[in-house]
Amino acid sequence: MKVLSIVGARPQFIKASPLTLVLRKRHHEILVHTGQHYDYGMSDVFFEDLGIPIPDYHLGIGSGRHGAQTGAMLTAIEGVLEKEQPDAVIVYGDTNSTLAGALAAAKLHIPVAHIEAGLRSFNRVMPEEINRVLTDHVSTWLFAPSELSRDQLAKEGIQACVHVVGDIMYDALLLHRSRADTSSKVLDQLGLSPKSYYVATVHRAENTDRRENLASIFDGLGRLDKPVVMPLHPRTLKKVEEFQLSLPENVKPLEPLGYLNMLKLQSQASCILTDSGGVQKEAYYLSVPCVTLRFETEWVETVTVGWNLVCGTESVAIVEGVRKMEGCQAPHPNLYGDGTAAQRIVEILSRADG
Repeated sequence: MKVLSIVGARPQFIKASPLTLVLRKRHHEILVHTGQHYDYGMSDVFFEDLGIPIPDYHLGIGSGRHGAQTGAMLTAIEGVLEKEQPDAVIVYGDTNSTLAGALAAAKLHIPVAHIEAGLRSFNRVMPEEINRVLTDHVSTWLFAPSELSRDQLAKEGIQACVHVVGDIMYDALLLHRSRADTSSKVLDQLGLSPKSYYVATVHRAENTDRRENLASIFDGLGRLDKPVVMPLHPRTLKKVEEFQLSLPENVKPLEPLGYLNMLKLQSQASCILTDSGGVQKEAYYLSVPCVTLRFETEWVETVTVGWNLVCGTESVAIVEGVRKMEGCQAPHPNLYGDGTAAQRIVEILSRADG
């Protein structure tokens, strides 16, 4: 089978790492990088850290307004598909690259495999929610991380070719964690000791693009009793400068980190504060309590079992959330599979090829 995989953003590089490793043992994979994340800290370092092959196509789309960016990706991906004529297209998650790849393939009648299908925040203000819903409804294979995701697809009338395979990001963490533990020197470089600090990430538009939300988050971080290490997404840094915000003294901004350094930093944190779905899951897999800086989450199972608290963006709620979550001792079941999602996905696709 000739499979074309589309990536474009940090979470997709992580998800592609274990799947590419398994997929290429049995099939011919063509890797397409849209360029949605394009600077070294958000793109190249992940290919180096994770051992992902150099993309066969780098479309160089870059940033832009959602419509313009998605449209440019759609046009460019369509050209690659017409040239390569793959048997299937794989897309990951919920970015503009995901939607553009799925639409381009569907319009050319090429089957689409959506990894991370069935997730819902039920917040249509989020562009990611639009992307994931539309992608699910044009996909041929829907690889869901949990039974809850499968149930959501059934509610929307999607029942054929839905497979609960677990979370591919758990595969990636298991694949790379020992190397992160032994090779990353990030704690020494930052002068940190285990459990003496918090980690925070903020990148979603509803937080970065509204001055009151971003200011309130920083105010909450500033009230915490430990240093807050904060790798700054380029969008966040741009808005901090645009809004002329001052970072609290205990917030230590960093340039974006590679996957191995970020894993090591998260694994030794006392608590993680984030608006990222991927970071919420990584916190869970690392058994580090998490406070989600949003008003909803797609990964509701982490909240149900007690390792994640959705607190919004109000500063007092952030402080209270960390107080409640720090030192969490809740049960820690395997919520999203056993780390063999990649093998399951490739086996299902291989049966279809046969």
